[in-house]
Amino acid sequence: MKKLWLIFAQSATIALGVMLTLAVLQPDWLKGVSNKVVVVKESDEPAAGNATLSYQTAVRKAAPAVVNIFTEKTVRKPQNPFMNDPLFRQFFGDRFPDQVEKNASLGSGVVVSSKGYILTNHHVVEGADEIQVAFSNGQTLPASIVGSDPDTDLAVLKVDADDLPSITFGNSDKAQVGDVVLAIGDPFGVGQTVTMGIISALGRNQLGINTFEDFIQTDAAINPGNSGGALIDTAGNLIGINSAIYSKSGGSLGIGFAIPGKLAQQIMEQIIQQGGVTRGWLGVELQDITPDLAESFQLPTQQGAIISGVLGNGPADRAGIKPGDILVGIDGREIADAKTMLYQIASLKPGQKADLSLLRDSKKLQLSVTIGKRPVDNK
Repeated sequence: MKKLWLIFAQSATIALGVMLTLAVLQPDWLKGVSNKVVVVKESDEPAAGNATLSYQTAVRKAAPAVVNIFTEKTVRKPQNPFMNDPLFRQFFGDRFPDQVEKNASLGSGVVVSSKGYILTNHHVVEGADEIQVAFSNGQTLPASIVGSDPDTDLAVLKVDADDLPSITFGNSDKAQVGDVVLAIGDPFGVGQTVTMGIISALGRNQLGINTFEDFIQTDAAINPGNSGGALIDTAGNLIGINSAIYSKSGGSLGIGFAIPGKLAQQIMEQIIQQGGVTRGWLGVELQDITPDLAESFQLPTQQGAIISGVLGNGPADRAGIKPGDILVGIDGREIADAKTMLYQIASLKPGQKADLSLLRDSKKLQLSVTIGKRPVDNK
């Protein structure tokens, strides 16, 4: 018995020595020996094998074209609050020079051309003295403003670079409520972030955000800093430029708005070619027809727009249009409301002739008008 115990002890000692030697010299040989308390199943395969589980292909395609935009503007404030009083300033002149402050802000943008053109929101770069663009590879370049359009809140920037990764435009006209979309931008300056949601509604307008509104509404989280970023479909194509949110707290409440990609592309092309956007203009103030107004004017329907004011010596004034006239059609196309009229007139070229269908004192009237050029900042 003593001899057997001696043999067992010697064998165990030799086995432990061999394992210790292998652990030091050939650790790979011992991979099969697990020290886990619980054995679990593990997979090396990515979840992206099924497109319904991951949108990483779309993100990889679009994300390199989404940039961060940093702006700085100079703000002058009077040192003494009395300097806002013209009488005080008349007596003391410039003895109290204004304080000069530098205000920094951030936003997002989308590279639309490998030649350095970047699409963003007008409000992101408005009044900026200096603009810096940070790319996903860490490169930072100064940018200049090619042009902007406050009426749609779009702007085009240019950086001195070639072979930049650029976005692919999708067809926003084919977007449907319920489609899955991804928002890419730099919310709160934390770095490039991707959020997911669906298209909640299409054609949102009369929100009082822009003069020309045709928003895509989405519940993909859009936060401060996302402005100017990309709204993409599940194939990684651009269908919108993130522009605004509805929020009481400053953060996302699931109601965000994006400018449709097709509209953004049209504005961008005009800005690059002409330095700005040219729109038709009548020089009138419009009002929608309410049920009360329809009854007052004895109108058969609420279709059309009431002309509540006419600018002196403007296109409408020269054509003989008067306050109180009801515009019901332009070049044979019916006018549903004031917003429709604004869009239809804006789509016409300055100098072009247009035939307006009006109602005056319940009588039909046809007038020809020469379309004017919409002033920049006319809202």
